[in-house]
Amino acid sequence: MHYVMIGNSIASTACIEAIRTIDTEGPITVIGEENHPCYSRPLISYLLQGKTDEARLAYRAAAFYEENSVTVLQGIRATSIDKEKKTVLLDSEAVLAYDKLLLATGSSPFIPPIKGLEEVKNCFTFLALDEAKRLQAHLRKESRVLILGAGLIGLKCAEAIIDKVHSVSVVDLAPRVLMSVLDDAASEQVRKHLQEQGLRFFLGDSIRECTANEALLQSGSVIGFDLLVIAVGVKPNIQLAKEAGLDVNRGILVDEGGRTSNADVFAAGDCTEGPEMISGQKAVLALLPNAYLQGETAGTNMAGGEASFDRAVAMNALSLMGLHLITVGRYEGESHLVPCTDGYKRLFVKDNHLVGCILIGEACKRAGIYTAMIRNRVELDSLDFTLICEEPLLMAFAKNVRQQHLGGPV
Repeated sequence: MHYVMIGNSIASTACIEAIRTIDTEGPITVIGEENHPCYSRPLISYLLQGKTDEARLAYRAAAFYEENSVTVLQGIRATSIDKEKKTVLLDSEAVLAYDKLLLATGSSPFIPPIKGLEEVKNCFTFLALDEAKRLQAHLRKESRVLILGAGLIGLKCAEAIIDKVHSVSVVDLAPRVLMSVLDDAASEQVRKHLQEQGLRFFLGDSIRECTANEALLQSGSVIGFDLLVIAVGVKPNIQLAKEAGLDVNRGILVDEGGRTSNADVFAAGDCTEGPEMISGQKAVLALLPNAYLQGETAGTNMAGGEASFDRAVAMNALSLMGLHLITVGRYEGESHLVPCTDGYKRLFVKDNHLVGCILIGEACKRAGIYTAMIRNRVELDSLDFTLICEEPLLMAFAKNVRQQHLGGPV
């Protein structure tokens, strides 16, 4: 059995580990477009800050591939898949035959159409290691940096460089920061904190036109810059799958076992669109933990085992200039806003289950308990939810336990 993986990613790493728990001998070939071993993308901002180095970005030890008898083709791109012949064509014109194929092709930065963008000499994205290193090489103390995008990637980039340059301005069409993951009140807390650290925001606005060193906004404002970073979002890399005739939507469509519409082709990670636990609908959830678990599930099934990943939820955990924030699940149903002395906590309940939460600052300390309640679909009527809203450590206390030991009403 020959296993081929397109994409040297966290999903393919998990796939390798799962295969080797079942099949210790079948050859594995990984095709990686980047000239690096698998690394943790969320850490590239810390590389620019000087909090880590390139060696520590590696997701596994240097001996990982050799120990697992994996052939890695770095700096090679897969150009097409023939699912009838079960082959992959490479840009070197070599052809690889497979028995089972994993698509772990990830995602790419979305570049919006902006008039004059081609005139900007120092334009960057912030998704891959090589791009981050290219940006790092251009940073100067006198640099004025303009970031297009006030989402997760744009703000992590701002955090990474703000102490190394003269100024950082952030433009976003959305009226608030982290529009896709925070509500109004939480977003305002984050914006104020970041502004106090020196970021300058132009929200509810967009770049209408660029010259070599200036951006004209829709509002009429003009921002001078030396470096431009585009971080408005990502798009799943589905082209290979689509051209091969696999079922795709926004992402490559997969089931709970990581199977695509072809029995011998699996997919995992940011390129996929699979079942989301709370809604039961298929969604693109481009998150590192989901990528690993999807890859692990796919690898088990590719090697003849049986596995299912049915706990995929949206989740973000990060720190921005010292402010911690965690979001999990969906923001629907009944909202519970819990007073916090230093932070923000909002919980969402639907059909007797906790389905989502937004936590900032001190409220993040017990986030794992809320996450477990969401993932495990805990029945809330078995608990004193009012108490748990305030102190999640008391989750173990069912109503009758609280009445007996704490003297409170049921």
